[in-house]
Amino acid sequence: MEEVTVIGVDLAKSVFQVHGADVHGGKVFSKKLTRAQFARFMKDQSPCLVAMEACGTAHYWGRELEQLGHNVRLIPPAYVKPFVKRQKNDAADAEAIAEAATRANMRFVEIKSEDQQAQGMLFRTRELLIRQRTQAANALRAHLSEFGVIVPKGIHNIDRLAQYVDEAERILPPSLVQASRLYLEQIALTNQKIAELTQAIQTYARSNTDTQRLLTIPGVGPVTAMAITAFAPAMETFERGRNFSAWLGLVPKQHSTSATIFTEIRKSEWLRRPEASERRDVRRT
Repeated sequence: MEEVTVIGVDLAKSVFQVHGADVHGGKVFSKKLTRAQFARFMKDQSPCLVAMEACGTAHYWGRELEQLGHNVRLIPPAYVKPFVKRQKNDAADAEAIAEAATRANMRFVEIKSEDQQAQGMLFRTRELLIRQRTQAANALRAHLSEFGVIVPKGIHNIDRLAQYVDEAERILPPSLVQASRLYLEQIALTNQKIAELTQAIQTYARSNTDTQRLLTIPGVGPVTAMAITAFAPAMETFERGRNFSAWLGLVPKQHSTSATIFTEIRKSEWLRRPEASERRDVRRT
């Protein structure tokens, strides 16, 4: 039996597909394993290259497998797709992952630490609450507009809606007043949670060496600084600053043919909102 040099793993919640290949790329095994079986199976394998798509639970398993002595590589799913040779299924995906990992020019995703993932959760939870607050505010604004109540855009104008509901309570339908106050209570509670998360981010930014250095850059505040430390790979990954700009999506995306070039700016959505607000602060100064 040939020695396994690379194992491609198609991750899942319950049943994993693993594909083992030898040094020449030949198939050694292909099997399905439960979560518990997968952990035991990888523990019994000799240290080798283990490749997975950079998807849900990949960073957790990456850390676990590195502790077993394996060389773990995470591949962006878009870079695996071209290597799927037939209809898409777990076995084909695992084989494609194993093949993609052996390519000399393949790009990989750095495995995140537990601290980085915890920072990322804090950031994304705050972003989720902001979206939920906006959704509730827009719903309340739309409902009250049917009764002739129009206020300017902006979350800071919600207080005007609250004032109107209080002042017109006697002339408005009771069900409208009840529903409006539910919206207002939800918005107030969400504001409180957002403020708590913002404070936690600011506290972390002041205590972390990397974020402290990022805060010295004009236009970079605590939210953006923590987003970079949570989501960006190690700076040693980039040969020059413009490569980091490309990773952020601040450079045009090229789609060209012959002498004709079409470009569009592709900026990371998770960084756009905090960056824009902090850029406005720079202009004010």
